[in-house]
Amino acid sequence: MARLANDCFANPSEMISAMEALEKISAAAATVVATENISLFDAEGRILAADITSPRNVPPADNSAVDGYAFRFEEYAKGPDKPRDVIGQSKAGHPWKGALTPNAVIQILTGAIMPEGLDTVAMTEDVSRQGKQVILPTGLKSGANCRKMAEDIREGKVLLEKGTRLRPQELGYLASVGLGSVKVFKRLKVALFSTGDELINPGETGSPTSIYDSNRLILASLLDNLGCSVTDLGILKDRLPIVRAALNEAAKDHDLVLTSGGVSMGDEDHVKTALSDIGHLHFWRIAIKPGRPLALGQIGNTAFVGLPGNPIAALVCTLMFVRPLIKILSGANMEPPLAFKVAADFIMKKKSGRTEWLRGRYYVTNDGTGRAEKYPTEGSGILSSAVWANGLIEIGDDVTYIDKGDLVTFLPFSELMR
Repeated sequence: MARLANDCFANPSEMISAMEALEKISAAAATVVATENISLFDAEGRILAADITSPRNVPPADNSAVDGYAFRFEEYAKGPDKPRDVIGQSKAGHPWKGALTPNAVIQILTGAIMPEGLDTVAMTEDVSRQGKQVILPTGLKSGANCRKMAEDIREGKVLLEKGTRLRPQELGYLASVGLGSVKVFKRLKVALFSTGDELINPGETGSPTSIYDSNRLILASLLDNLGCSVTDLGILKDRLPIVRAALNEAAKDHDLVLTSGGVSMGDEDHVKTALSDIGHLHFWRIAIKPGRPLALGQIGNTAFVGLPGNPIAALVCTLMFVRPLIKILSGANMEPPLAFKVAADFIMKKKSGRTEWLRGRYYVTNDGTGRAEKYPTEGSGILSSAVWANGLIEIGDDVTYIDKGDLVTFLPFSELMR
């Protein structure tokens, strides 16, 4: 199994841009998971580990797109309105195999193979039938209502490339050529925990100063959406030996260790110190908001990411930096999430030199125009803002002022969370 090179995330001490951080992730990370063959019925959300080539044509033969009557267009063109004999029937799975006679037609059902020599189909509702004869409608074109062999898939065609994540439509695509199993990458194994003496689990009873840990629920759900296998290590107390031992143990049988909290400069922020003791910390100073502090490093050749403790900062950093890292480690194709430009429905001033992601809501006005509004409060601890929002508004590092009507980049949560 491929593993990460030592110090693969090493980074100079100066502040870097969000774009530079993403470029470094793309350049340094590599697929670290092994492969397995699984049933197509179990493959939803999995990532292909090899290109898939079609073993057959789809459709395998010319067939009818409708219920109707198949005929030879060349004969029809010479006398469109003349009566024609119905000499047989072709059903899906039961093709007609008789001998054709001049100007004859075959009754044919949807999906049935076209009898050899016939090339066009008239729909049943457009045909006048009297006993064993029919009169076809005028004005039909050659090849009407006939699906040609291989018009969808040709034998030998590369259907899907390595790194493709399998959605329902891809599963159907592979099933249509008869595949029953696929070679996929194993799920990325992620160890997840939070740190902090003040944290307790939802459902527990604590003191008035206790804080319920929301980050692990957010992160576990995101990781599951990204196809990871998550080990929840719970909440670690702010004790350096405890944190150090947990990190060291988690790195032994996981591909990524992900934490929230404990990477700032405070006396009780032990994650950063523990990582320096047992691994390599490449503390990235990225010019972003929200997001600092964000720690990236390794324990041996297991990747490590230390997220901020504030829930919005943890959420945004996961979407913008951990998500692409996970895709590469998992073997998935690295593609930026779909985004679009939309008119801002707000005014704001901003510092130059850093990228900001605002919690935003895209909506359509009564006249059909799209707009993006931002949540009025920017605090990184305000989870209600993420519930209100349906995406993030990205403000580039060179922008210092946004006026109403200015175009901004909107990234829907539906794109970022998969």
